[in-house]
Amino acid sequence: MSRRDRPRRAAFEQLGPLDTLIPISTGSARLTLENDGSVLLDVNGVPSSHLHPDPEHLVFEYMRWMLLVIDRHLEGFASGGLENSGAAGAGPAIQLAHLGGGGCSLPRAIAARHPRSRQIVAEIDELLAQQVRIWFDLPRSPQLRVRTEDALSALASWREDRFDVLVRDVFAGSLTPPELVTVQAAEHADRVLRDGGIYLANCAAPPGTGLMADEVATLSAVFPYVGVIAEPAHLSGKRRGNCVLLASRRPLPDAIDRDLRSDAVSVRLARTAQVEALARAGRVLGAA
Repeated sequence: MSRRDRPRRAAFEQLGPLDTLIPISTGSARLTLENDGSVLLDVNGVPSSHLHPDPEHLVFEYMRWMLLVIDRHLEGFASGGLENSGAAGAGPAIQLAHLGGGGCSLPRAIAARHPRSRQIVAEIDELLAQQVRIWFDLPRSPQLRVRTEDALSALASWREDRFDVLVRDVFAGSLTPPELVTVQAAEHADRVLRDGGIYLANCAAPPGTGLMADEVATLSAVFPYVGVIAEPAHLSGKRRGNCVLLASRRPLPDAIDRDLRSDAVSVRLARTAQVEALARAGRVLGAA
C-alpha cells in the first residue's frame, strides 16, 4: 500500500510547548511543528528526530535507508532463510536494540511496520525519554521499551546472542562518541547479535577526517561482511553527510541497492571494491 492510499493518522495530541526551550536531563529540547503535521525535535541545538503523523513515513534520509535494510533483513526470517533466531512463524518475536533514542522515530516506524517485533532503546537522557513517550504516543512495553542508560554501558551489559538487529544512532553534538566507534564496541555488537544478525550504524563523517574509512576498517576487523550506504559525495569524502554502515557475519540482504534507487536521494550501496578500499585506507580504532 502506498503512502497516498494509507488512512490519515491523527496529529500528535500531547505535544509539549512549541518553539521554546524545554529542559531535559542533558540540556534542552525544542519542538517545531511543520505544515504537514510532522514535528522536528532539536536536542541541544542539533536536529535529533523528525516525526510524522504516519509513523512509517521517515523524514530523515538515513533512517529511511535503515528501515529499508531492516525490512529486507526480516524478509529472510519470513522466508526461512535465517536460522537460530526463531523469529519466523509462531516462534519468539524479532528482537531489535537501539543505541540512542531521541524521539524514537525509527523504533516507532519499525513497531508500526512489524508489530510482532520487540525493541529496546538505550537513551541517556531520562527526562527526554519520558517526554517523547508522551509527546509522540510511542508503543508501550514490551513492544517498545526505553531504558535510561549510557549506550556503551547498555551494549556491554546485554547478554550474547540476544538481538536480530542492532542500531547505533548516538551523537554528542554532531559526532558519535568516540567510545562507540572502537573495535571493542564492534566486538560487543558482534557478541550481542544472534547468528545472522545485522548491525546498522549512523556515521556522520566530516570531510577530510577519514572517519568513515576508520569506521569501515574497524568493523571489517570484526565482521566478515561490511557495507556502506551513502551518497556519492559522502562516499568520496567531499561533503559531510549521514551514511549508514552495515555489518554482519552473513552476506548482506539481497536487493538493497535496487531498493535504494527508489529513494528521493541519489544514494547507493557501495560496491565491494569501494568498501575494501575504505578499509585499507582507514585505521582500526581502539579504546583510549
